[in-house]
Amino acid sequence: MTPFTKEGAVDEVALRKMVQRQIAGGVTGIVPVGTTGESPTTTTEEDAKIFQIVVEERDKAVGAGVPKVMVMAGAGSNSTHEASEYISNAKKAGVDLCLIVSPYYNKPTQKGLRLHYLALADLGLPIIVYNIKGRTGVNIETDTLMEIAKHPMIVGVKEASGDMAQIKEVLRRRDELEKEAAKEFTVLSGDDGLTLEVMKNGGDGVVSVAGNLIPSELSEMVRIALGGNFDEAEKLNEKFTRLFKDIFVETNPIPVKYIASKMGLCDLAFRLPMCEPEEKTKVYLEETMKFYNLKGV
Repeated sequence: MTPFTKEGAVDEVALRKMVQRQIAGGVTGIVPVGTTGESPTTTTEEDAKIFQIVVEERDKAVGAGVPKVMVMAGAGSNSTHEASEYISNAKKAGVDLCLIVSPYYNKPTQKGLRLHYLALADLGLPIIVYNIKGRTGVNIETDTLMEIAKHPMIVGVKEASGDMAQIKEVLRRRDELEKEAAKEFTVLSGDDGLTLEVMKNGGDGVVSVAGNLIPSELSEMVRIALGGNFDEAEKLNEKFTRLFKDIFVETNPIPVKYIASKMGLCDLAFRLPMCEPEEKTKVYLEETMKFYNLKGV
């Protein structure tokens, strides 16, 4: 999440604490300024500062002996030129790679998607493709993904299409891709509720919304699944199924940020058109907090 002050500025103190809490929770990566980070409402200058802060906090942890946590900057746009600016700022900040959402609203063709991603990949920073048709209006077809993934700087995909048949096809074709491109290609779930199903089919983990609240538990579930103990991982998955659902009772990140504010992680502050949840939603989410014993930190 991107914490804001009541006056509307980026809350740098809260952001640093959030990063520290995530690292202490055992995550292997942090994504600043993604969808949950309210990227449509932050400025280019703010994004650059946020990238810098997250990298600084990560580096402090590494200096203290924590295994390296990767920083994946949200740097997507529906303008290739604008996305290239974000990537440039991310590179200057020292991030490890970028998460590039498929262009939204202008609905490019598959050819346009291919040209967009290849142009950005040529900038020299590794890229995870972010496919989320529900927000962008355009699906990145698997043929297109496999074609652009031959580029050495396109190293994976965050699959949030919600289409398990498509995700299974991506996973099935990954072996052939990896042989041809002579590199590993990471497939991450973009939906907490589908994480375990994706991993059972060969996926590598998740870019999580719920992890903003329960980083230790989510990290543990993924580690167990990566170790092949799906029965044990399923117990954690079932335990948090309600949370995975409830944090989408209104548009993300409204519910997760409301819970985070009640836990003392940040102020309940959004930038329009994002806004506080309805009163009935607040009551509902507070019941969710009681169910999971989510308390102040």
